[in-house]
Amino acid sequence: MKNNDFIEVLEDCSAHLIPSGDAIKLKKGTRAKITQSLGGDFTLYVNGNLVKVNGKYSKALGQKEQIIEDNETILDYDEKHIWEILKMCYDPEIPVNIVDLGLVYDLKSEKMNSGKYKISIKMTLTAPGCGMGPVIAQDVEDKVLGISFVEDVLVEVVWEPLWNQDMMTEEAKLKLGMM
Repeated sequence: MKNNDFIEVLEDCSAHLIPSGDAIKLKKGTRAKITQSLGGDFTLYVNGNLVKVNGKYSKALGQKEQIIEDNETILDYDEKHIWEILKMCYDPEIPVNIVDLGLVYDLKSEKMNSGKYKISIKMTLTAPGCGMGPVIAQDVEDKVLGISFVEDVLVEVVWEPLWNQDMMTEEAKLKLGMM
């Protein structure tokens, strides 16, 4: 598929309008252009709007499912693995993951009676008025909850300190043409 090719949605699927975050339904037969496919999810250009589609609807877009692997062999707590999973979460308008953008402020874990862990994450957004905040936070929760040693996840969106571009990694700045 070429970048300028439109696809046809093969079956109804849920999506979120960008930047409002409003939930919508893409109907079968809708023509769309995939503008970003990162972290297992898709950003589409549809009728003059951008929408985010969860990767679980990849078949509805005629795309191969991008499986986020959490090998069941990782049974013991591994904070590094959690950070790697967080790097699979993206703002649907920015082709840089939320870790490299500097949006994740804190990650804590607590061992539960079951032997698994509750993970608490404090994160922010690039702009306080971003309607995609709940969608991005849900993506973080879903992906971290998919880790075999995780039982529960709490994602808290915070506004202090206020995010700024200095919080980005040099790699992110380079990718966005800021260096």
